[in-house]
Amino acid sequence: MWRAPAAFHARVGKPGCREGIPAAYPKVAMPYEPPTHTVERSLRATTGAKVIAGVDEVGRGAWAGPVTVCAAVTGLRRPPVGLTDSKLLSVKRRNELVVALEEWVTSYALGHASPGEIDDLGMTAALRLAAVRALDALPIRPDAVILDGKHDYLGTPWKVRTVIKGDRSCVAVAAASVIAKVRRDKMMAELGIDHADFGFADNAGYPSPVHKAALAERGPTPYHRLSWAYLDALPQWRHLKKTRSWADGSVPEIEGQLGFDF
Repeated sequence: MWRAPAAFHARVGKPGCREGIPAAYPKVAMPYEPPTHTVERSLRATTGAKVIAGVDEVGRGAWAGPVTVCAAVTGLRRPPVGLTDSKLLSVKRRNELVVALEEWVTSYALGHASPGEIDDLGMTAALRLAAVRALDALPIRPDAVILDGKHDYLGTPWKVRTVIKGDRSCVAVAAASVIAKVRRDKMMAELGIDHADFGFADNAGYPSPVHKAALAERGPTPYHRLSWAYLDALPQWRHLKKTRSWADGSVPEIEGQLGFDF
């Protein structure tokens, strides 16, 4: 059975903590442009929003595990040195940076949609479910949301500004991307303890040669998404594939999916 993670994890920044970079946090050379508060300042000026959350997801393209969304509120303070899109950072750097980020942010929360929810709802609806869980867990409801990417999967009643590559350009979204990635990776490593052949500690449920070989030999675990295309290439396990009915005649969502020949 899927051991559902907590619906969210919230942390409120400590009142009175020093703004800016923790004194013990090391300086590092950055081969990329650091994110800014430009979008947040624009939202404040044009909408009057005071509390703005940056939102990013991780796990969309994985074969196993939840899709995880982090909502982070940072204000306009200077972020820890080295903050950028989590995909540009090594595992070591992400794990170092997340410690500073979780102390630095005003607040953050995580929301998850389980593999079963992804199978039942489709990815877009599952993303919205996870994002709403994260936003609802924040101690203060945001006046506006900066969402990474071009697609607004949140919709009403949230006031949303979508930003392509927001995880590289916007401070709050970059913070959300790092926290989401580190926390989901840790969750997947824990889920993989009883399924060592799948290498979840290394691949976080994403396609990899080790993951592919284990699926072919052992079939999906309780943590796998059973509506996804990889099962089409596994004749001995294809009978486990879940399908949904589409009353409106539309086709199943495959955005972000990697087949078995990734």
